[in-house]
Amino acid sequence: MATKKKVSMSKGKPVSVLDVASYILKQQPKRNPLTAWKLQKLIYYCQAWSLVWDEQPLFKEKILAWANGPVVKELYLLHKGQFYVKEISKGNPVHLSDNQKDTINHVIKAYGDKSAQWLSDLTHREEPWIEARKGLNPGERGEAEILLATMNEYYSGVDVWGQPING
Repeated sequence: MATKKKVSMSKGKPVSVLDVASYILKQQPKRNPLTAWKLQKLIYYCQAWSLVWDEQPLFKEKILAWANGPVVKELYLLHKGQFYVKEISKGNPVHLSDNQKDTINHVIKAYGDKSAQWLSDLTHREEPWIEARKGLNPGERGEAEILLATMNEYYSGVDVWGQPING
């Protein structure tokens, strides 16, 4: 996948992760419900690529390096106990700028057809999650934050598949 093209539209201010999740769910075909696990990974990649493409965070909440991959706790608390997530009642996509929606759409295009397991495996091979999990055993619970600076540095040097950019 090519990188997102810079277009002259307002980048928008960071919004709530709930707004982003609500937008992602509205883009999801009704016949293909989204698992909570996959939603969390798509949210993570939306933040990562917003840092690179838009040079700012998409949302303000912290991302934590849980054993099964990156998680935003505020979102988790709303879908806890659900396998499939159909809507986020507190999120409102109206708060997103056109540029933010464009970033999310690019992430969905790149990762939307991947399984939750595939996305989780990918995050586990990438430096931001590995760095935040230092000192924890595999499967061990933890609340370490995945730092935006670490995400920006790492994703600035790779393509959407985690391969180094040559050049």
